[in-house]
Amino acid sequence: MKSIKKVGFIGLGDQGGPMAEAIGGQGFDLHVWARRPASLAAVRAVPHVAHEAVAELARSVELIALCLRDDADIWNLLTDQDLLASAAPGAIIVNHGTGDPEEAERIGAHVAQAGAVYLDAPVSGGSPGARARTLTTFAGGPAEAFEAARQVFAAFSDTVRLMGPVGAGQLTKLFNNALTLTNMKNVEDVLALAEQVGLNVPALIDIVGASSGGSAALRALGTDITPELADHVQHLMRKDIRHFAHAVRRHGARPDEVLERGLAGASGLVPAAELVTRSRA
Repeated sequence: MKSIKKVGFIGLGDQGGPMAEAIGGQGFDLHVWARRPASLAAVRAVPHVAHEAVAELARSVELIALCLRDDADIWNLLTDQDLLASAAPGAIIVNHGTGDPEEAERIGAHVAQAGAVYLDAPVSGGSPGARARTLTTFAGGPAEAFEAARQVFAAFSDTVRLMGPVGAGQLTKLFNNALTLTNMKNVEDVLALAEQVGLNVPALIDIVGASSGGSAALRALGTDITPELADHVQHLMRKDIRHFAHAVRRHGARPDEVLERGLAGASGLVPAAELVTRSRA
């Protein structure tokens, strides 16, 4: 198993920025590229090399981590910006974003044909988990590449697991998100009823959060998902639950009921975030 020393990172957003910072803080030789120079502020606290082109970064590292919006962005970097053509033979390319498992398989095959190795390794925990270095990383791909990359994942994760071949990481993340979304619908319904009967909603969130009714959805709605962010998060939730339904149907199972409840959870996010904010005014 090779020891990774040089790590490239692309996607220095709210989640990717703290992940890259964690990698640099663990002593890896960190290389970054960003579309906007302002994004480089995310890694200013740690040693790093900023590249002007994707291809230049790809030639300089052994592992390239991508934390982007969707699969189309992955393809753009791989082909249009020459990441794959410039990567060294045997380089490990990791997708930390959430996407379609079937598309992950296509990307993995394309990367393997070019002589590199692909891991789909989406993460759970959002920007708070990235800042706290407590993300969960669900990986899919060759075991040897996973073991080499594990040391990098450990920089920003407290739980890392190989779930199977390429695509298994995405499938696991989508099941995780399906549970989060359906739980969010439960939270939205219960908090709306609590307001209607005159219960102290902030006190309810605090006490239930420490009780058997607590959940990640309840914690997020009470803290990280503000009315300002809810619309953006809602869009991501809808994308993920549809990816989940497509993946489940591909395997011959029926996701209809979970899909319906997940979409309802996404649709109710904005008013629920507004309810929590209103109750704390």
